[in-house]
Amino acid sequence: MALTADQEEEVAAARAASAQTRRPTVPALEALLFRALPVLDHGFVRVVDYMGDDAAVVQAARVSYGRGTRAANEDRGLIRYLMRHRHSTPFEMCEIKYHVKLPIFVARQWIRHRTANVNEISARYSILDREFYLPAPTALAAQSPANRQGRGEVLAGAEAARVLDLLREDATRNYDHYLDMLNEGEDGKPADPSRPGLARELARMNLTLNAYTQWYWKTDLYNLFHFLSLRADSHAQYEIRVYAEAMMDTVRAWVPHSAEAFSDYRLGAVTLSAQMVSVVRRLLAGEAVAQESSGLSKREWREMMDSLGRGDG
Repeated sequence: MALTADQEEEVAAARAASAQTRRPTVPALEALLFRALPVLDHGFVRVVDYMGDDAAVVQAARVSYGRGTRAANEDRGLIRYLMRHRHSTPFEMCEIKYHVKLPIFVARQWIRHRTANVNEISARYSILDREFYLPAPTALAAQSPANRQGRGEVLAGAEAARVLDLLREDATRNYDHYLDMLNEGEDGKPADPSRPGLARELARMNLTLNAYTQWYWKTDLYNLFHFLSLRADSHAQYEIRVYAEAMMDTVRAWVPHSAEAFSDYRLGAVTLSAQMVSVVRRLLAGEAVAQESSGLSKREWREMMDSLGRGDG
């Protein structure tokens, strides 16, 4: 990822500015503020604003007037209790706003999370940059035979090179046609005065889904955790998972106790159905339990055994 000179200057100016405030701030997140964290080949995630911290979660839970009225370890314990017992509203007291640059096809996955405020760059008004996501060869894989929405074996060298050439060729050709249809020079005037340019709102439909878009995305901590629980999961598509992982780094800097509880009770945890718990109890009692007598489907049995580290069970 490379920012233009103008963008670098804009970020530097934002990071150089400061203001006095009576509201709580978090030094670790302040150090990351406005900085572009690179994701994929041309993408990034930037924190541009936030409100609240771990103490705000505790304050809301206790409905107290002050801050730091208890020992830090008690605050941590309360946050873990809230996370463990799914008390969501205290986490809604914290908010964060990101500036994200991402491929269009990733954005179409991301927008399914409808609990955020989003404002995306409009190609009706702006000309999108000549930037396309081209996966690394190790990210190119065949369709999984077992998972209809997942990847299987990584493509071999020659086939991976052929796919990359096709992706690059299609994206470049379509972008060239996009500019040709716009017929706009750098000064905004027609590049070819002899013909009119197509309206931007129409020319944009020719762009490929690996072209980059940008948006501002603001949400509260509870809904951010829900987003991360799905998109930072190992089963999520790689291209959105890497954005979630970059955002998780900012959350650890912002609300370390809440991030720790989330990692322990959501991200790194597993959920067992009532039937699965019954099977585990039978296994702990020394009973030999087979899938056929468990009351679980083959898929449920496999998922439970994988969760218990007994994939061969």
